[in-house]
Amino acid sequence: MGVWKNTTTSYGLVSILIHWISALTVFGLFGVGLYMMSLSYYDPLYQSLPWWHKSIGLTLFAATLFRLLWKAINIRPAHLPEHSKTIIRLAVSAHHLIYILLFAIMLSGYLISTADGRPVSFFGWFEVPALISGISGQEDIAGDVHFYLAWSLVILASLHGLAAIKHQLIDRDRTLTRMIKPH
Repeated sequence: MGVWKNTTTSYGLVSILIHWISALTVFGLFGVGLYMMSLSYYDPLYQSLPWWHKSIGLTLFAATLFRLLWKAINIRPAHLPEHSKTIIRLAVSAHHLIYILLFAIMLSGYLISTADGRPVSFFGWFEVPALISGISGQEDIAGDVHFYLAWSLVILASLHGLAAIKHQLIDRDRTLTRMIKPH
């Protein structure tokens, strides 16, 4: 597998690509989500943007599941020796929280979309059935949860990115480099 898989010192190309594609997707969905909140019923994008948002969100869900599977079957690069136990604990906790937020956001998005009992279309190719619907206030409650969790994820991901830049520019270690260049 060469450059594709992780080694004890570096992330492989699969891990790197899924990391950056997921990050760009999260920030893209966040921006589109905020923009959708400003649309009126008569706006031409009122119907199409939510359709894209849901389909891309389902794609991110599948990619996140794949990412967790890939992590489970791959070697994890060792922590850099220059990192303290506190820094390592903070980084591991942040990564776990990012995954929790991702899945909670996706679940709340699903609950918004299925509140009226209709399935969620995946790019028009197939539909994800509405397994949970009809709960009193489901769309509004799930919408509020979705909104605040999305903000939390974007803030945490931004801090994660700033920490990586700090490691690169101030600490001059390989933290960021390992997530950019395989082996």
